[in-house]
Amino acid sequence: MLGYFIRRLLAAIPVMLVVALSVFLLLRLSPGDPATIIAGEMADAEQVNNIRTALGLNEPLHTQFFIWIGNLLQGDFGTSLISQTSVMSMISQRLEPTISLALAAITLTVLISVPLGVIAAWKQGKWIDNLVMSTSVVGFSVPVFVIGYILIQVFAIELKWLPVQGYRSIDDGIGEFITRLILPAMTLSSVYIALIARMTRASMLEVLGEDYIRTARAKGLGQRIVLFRHALRNAAVPILTVVGAGFALMVSGVVVTETVFNIPGLGRLIVDAVLSRDYPVIQALILLTAGLYVVINLLIDLSYAITDPRIRY
Repeated sequence: MLGYFIRRLLAAIPVMLVVALSVFLLLRLSPGDPATIIAGEMADAEQVNNIRTALGLNEPLHTQFFIWIGNLLQGDFGTSLISQTSVMSMISQRLEPTISLALAAITLTVLISVPLGVIAAWKQGKWIDNLVMSTSVVGFSVPVFVIGYILIQVFAIELKWLPVQGYRSIDDGIGEFITRLILPAMTLSSVYIALIARMTRASMLEVLGEDYIRTARAKGLGQRIVLFRHALRNAAVPILTVVGAGFALMVSGVVVTETVFNIPGLGRLIVDAVLSRDYPVIQALILLTAGLYVVINLLIDLSYAITDPRIRY
């Protein structure tokens, strides 16, 4: 198990290096100049050139890359070109809302989608199976922002059960924290509930036809034990893959949800950074996202070995 973990960890190093190089070149070679944005429309060429020199943008690309990598290895992600604030402090201020929203959404997704998928597979062809699959199609088809506005209209404006927008830290009280996360979490999880429910159903249908399931039923085991202890565990590998990928996508793709519900998270930060050509912030956020994917994939691989002992060997 330890050897398996070390091999997977070492495999992540070249991935992160390739991501770092790709991000650096993509930003540097794409149109647009942050020095021009900082200088303003009325600045002349000399002022723009002075800003580029001060920011190190006139150095050769390879020199800029090695300086950036050297700073990264020391834990320095640089300073924002626009706000002149430490990139790490900017990210740390926006990290809590995004992580809180993603955790709430993935928890809601798993609690709803996995039982729905199991029940749909168990009742294949029945009305409940058709209902789950039809609801999944709706979840895939309706845009996230439309679902968000519908939830706001129903639960916040008409019923007045929940606040419309905004975010409160858990330090402000657990009640305020949870009530302001419910609608965004429901909105963000809608697509993933549909996806994971369908994946769970497909995996369960494949497993329920195996001989050991028929043997378990022949031994007189209850339906709940057969479904959740025997069938679901053996169908868990593809489900875990989708759940892990879903969580990573939630963290990196919350731009629309954060905009609809006015949540000051990483999604809005990266949009602002892209519009202003703020290289250090963009690079740090993309590397953070890539690192998150690597860590989640590593955890998923380890969960495979726990769920299916054959993978350890």
